[in-house]
Amino acid sequence: MTETDPATTLSPLVRATHHRGITTLTLDSPANRNALSARLVRDLSDALTRCGEDDDVRAVVLTHTGNTFCAGADLRDPPDPKALVDLLRRILELPRPVVARVTGHVRAGGLGLLGACDIAAGGPDAGFALTEVRIGVAPAVISLTLHPRTDPRALARYCLTGERFGPAEAARIGVLTMAGADVDDLLEPVLDGLRRASPRALAETKRLLTAKVLENFDADAGELTSLSSRLFASADAREGMTAFLEGRDPGWVL
Repeated sequence: MTETDPATTLSPLVRATHHRGITTLTLDSPANRNALSARLVRDLSDALTRCGEDDDVRAVVLTHTGNTFCAGADLRDPPDPKALVDLLRRILELPRPVVARVTGHVRAGGLGLLGACDIAAGGPDAGFALTEVRIGVAPAVISLTLHPRTDPRALARYCLTGERFGPAEAARIGVLTMAGADVDDLLEPVLDGLRRASPRALAETKRLLTAKVLENFDADAGELTSLSSRLFASADAREGMTAFLEGRDPGWVL
């Protein structure tokens, strides 16, 4: 009897379903509010790779269980910054449109996922915050996808203050494509349009739309990955993450 690798016995943190050409990838890690753990990043990357290789997949919908789309990096099991860069690049490069369906909270690194998606829709209960400065780091890697998509003045405000904002504001500044009372009503014409489009035309159109984003991505990814690694190893980050996990304010709060 051979010993089984414990990792292979764990249930995936990303569930996949398929209907009429649309594969829905659902982040399903309720224990940490779908935070970007090393394992979730790996599972999502693998699922996206399979979608890109499957001719039956016309487009991908990225959504979530529970009331949180993604709580940002998992502070107990953070992904390697390079793995997060690779995940964001995989979304951008995937020869299928990726559509985010958001009905809950999105924090920090979760906004980087939205920035990588081609279209993002949010419901009334969606809420957003770039909270990195509050735990002693900076939105380094996720800026690769957020900077090209969002209003720079608004992004400066929310990156510097960590304030929360709602779906209407997220749509106004470019974090979301659209927001409304029923996210599935918003997405119905989008998914219908994708189903009516030529698969090859979709792939080529996405390539055109993301070419400039990827050009800047590749120019800056190395520097920002190094910056992220340095910041997460800093004394401020240790204090900020410890304070967060202990449910208290970090020492620098006035």
